[in-house]
Amino acid sequence: MIFDTHAHYDDKRFKNDYEEIIKNFKEDGISKMCNIGIDLETSNFSVELSKKFDNVYSTVGVHPHNVTGMSEKTIAELKKIVCKKEGKIVAIGEIGLDYHYDFSPKEEQKKWFKKQIELAKQLELPIVVHAREADQAVYDIIKESGINKGVLHCFAGSKELGDEYIKLGFKLGIGGVITFKNAKNIKRVVEEIDIKHLVIETDAPYLTPIPFRGERNESKYLKYVCEKIGEIKNISPEEVAKKTYENSLKVFNI
Repeated sequence: MIFDTHAHYDDKRFKNDYEEIIKNFKEDGISKMCNIGIDLETSNFSVELSKKFDNVYSTVGVHPHNVTGMSEKTIAELKKIVCKKEGKIVAIGEIGLDYHYDFSPKEEQKKWFKKQIELAKQLELPIVVHAREADQAVYDIIKESGINKGVLHCFAGSKELGDEYIKLGFKLGIGGVITFKNAKNIKRVVEEIDIKHLVIETDAPYLTPIPFRGERNESKYLKYVCEKIGEIKNISPEEVAKKTYENSLKVFNI
């Protein structure tokens, strides 16, 4: 009973076998997966994938890397996709800020992050948030917006910041990074924050856990994330899977 809350099976590395991988979810211990949109094309792909497979859900949104050239028309297109009520759309995302690469100007990132949060509020959907080297700016925007439900994807902030997001109604996304030797900060977060506030994710094909680090990530590798979380919290991997599965259903209103 594992819910992979964040994957990108639209990525070119899955071009030849994503359907086969999804068909094998059950035998790999995966109950549900959410494919995440990062622009209009991948948002539409995600929705179509969720229509094709009963155990696949989707989000629609524009990643901070891709906001250059966004317009109100883009927001209208995202809204149109959701309002068609086709597929199983559970959130607006992946949205947020990325100050590491700065592929898009910071002010543009902030503008369209705020606009997409407003869209989520209009549609009564949670958000899936990308935050890289922009922790305070992301938190400030979310708090000011008043939105009270979502997932902090690949959470890498402090335990204290995690607590603040939890107060706002958010879950923290934990993935393969938890298995890395130098992941002291996130291990502290997992150790000290109640599991009821955590969900698990792959970010496939990225962030593959040990012992497969460097290879293409897939949902089936989440068992190693469950094992590490269980080791840290002194509970079984099965309990980790069960609790995070339940948390995922709640945050995505499934």
